[in-house]
Amino acid sequence: MTDRRILKLTGADTSDFLQGLITNDVRKLDQGPIYAAILTPQGKFMVDFFLKAVGDGVLLDVAEPFADGLVQRLNMYRLRADVQIEATALYLHRGLGDVPEDGYSDPRSPEMGWRAYRDVPQSDDTTDWDALRVAHAIPENGIELTPDSFILEMGFERLNGVDFRKGCYVGQEVTARMKHKTELRKGLAQVTISAPASVGAEITADGKPAGTVFTQSGSRALAYLRFDRAKQAMQSGEATVIIHSDG
Repeated sequence: MTDRRILKLTGADTSDFLQGLITNDVRKLDQGPIYAAILTPQGKFMVDFFLKAVGDGVLLDVAEPFADGLVQRLNMYRLRADVQIEATALYLHRGLGDVPEDGYSDPRSPEMGWRAYRDVPQSDDTTDWDALRVAHAIPENGIELTPDSFILEMGFERLNGVDFRKGCYVGQEVTARMKHKTELRKGLAQVTISAPASVGAEITADGKPAGTVFTQSGSRALAYLRFDRAKQAMQSGEATVIIHSDG
């Protein structure tokens, strides 16, 4: 999704405010941009975004459909903190290959290229970002990432989107408990699919619910699966679905 809103947070309390709210460690901004999310108090996903330090504050890069809700949530938690939240006139640019001087490597995975913020819209991007997301199991808000999602099931640890040493944040307790389970029973996985299926289509195994199909690219797709039922060929409508052994 390239339709993004770039916000700017400024004020003396910005770092402390974000640190108590988001899944990643704001102190890492000293080394470069980070990927993070805000969760509900029950530990479920609300919205994800990228943060980048700038001279007098922090840029926040969020998908446009979720920007108003994020601003509302930030203002709810802001209370009397010295934090100002404003829109910018910046546009997201993305690409593959060498990172430009004004850009940064995507913190989720170097395979997802680079990001940069510029004062004119991007007009030359022909990259199939969905194909890259499927190839590298990168979930997207509004598709794989939904209000029912738990971020560890969606791969946030692998995607450098959560820090278990930073201390408390909203939803931290549930996330920490899931981290210390022996293994996750459900989660995002790469699958091979023999025919097109609509986003949200049910996957079954021996007639029992086994998961949901999401983004597809050719014969591959991302799916949310019950791993105990994904050990054999599954079905989604007329399509056969097989989990990748390394997924």
